[in-house]
Amino acid sequence: MPMLADYLAQASHDRAVRCLVLTGAGRAFCAGGDVKGMAAGRGELPGANGGASTSSPAAGFAAGVEVLRRSQRATSLVLHTMPKPTIAMVNGHAVGAGLSLALACDMRIASDRARLGTIFRNVGFSGDYGGSFFLQRLVGAGKARELYFTGAIVEADEALRLGMVNRVVEHDKLEAETLAFAERIASGPTLAFGRMKENLNRGENCDLATLLDQEAMNMRLSATTNDHREAAKSFVEKRTPSFSGN
Repeated sequence: MPMLADYLAQASHDRAVRCLVLTGAGRAFCAGGDVKGMAAGRGELPGANGGASTSSPAAGFAAGVEVLRRSQRATSLVLHTMPKPTIAMVNGHAVGAGLSLALACDMRIASDRARLGTIFRNVGFSGDYGGSFFLQRLVGAGKARELYFTGAIVEADEALRLGMVNRVVEHDKLEAETLAFAERIASGPTLAFGRMKENLNRGENCDLATLLDQEAMNMRLSATTNDHREAAKSFVEKRTPSFSGN
């Protein structure tokens, strides 16, 4: 996914981008890998052949693993860790690695026509792009295992009930409602959001004492920003704050 990785890298570092929305270009958010290509032996994964001729099967395997690792880090990891909110606008089927990418975002807004599924088991794969990390944190370990082992497709309303998505909206209103929500987020204190996200991510994997130290550092850093001073001033003046992201 080199093109997506390039866009994400640019957005991550562009101060003008204050909220990122990820969606599909067609009827699906992402329909997964090219199964016909897999059956024809044209490479089952990104970098399956290492991207070039290699001296041995072992070298080719190692090169393919490294290509996939780099692709995952440049997409799922960046979506999950970039210091600004990310939203998946799930406009149709989100399956396989496509589901993993949607789960890597901070929030998911789905069309009522959306369908979500891991489906890796249907092609004899174990899963990639972080789905096994994100899914069980959203729906619980037991349900995540069920969804991985069965490859079941989840309807939009069920995905909402399980916590896989944050909202479900009418398909024809999906873009308008998602972009309105994104604009609301983008108008907020961007630097504080980045530190909130860092706290939340750290809290997934550390003990309370470590998280409290992290929160203390980020709270003090937030207090040094122009956005904090604007928020305090607007509160006293009884007006809506105008955050600049500085």
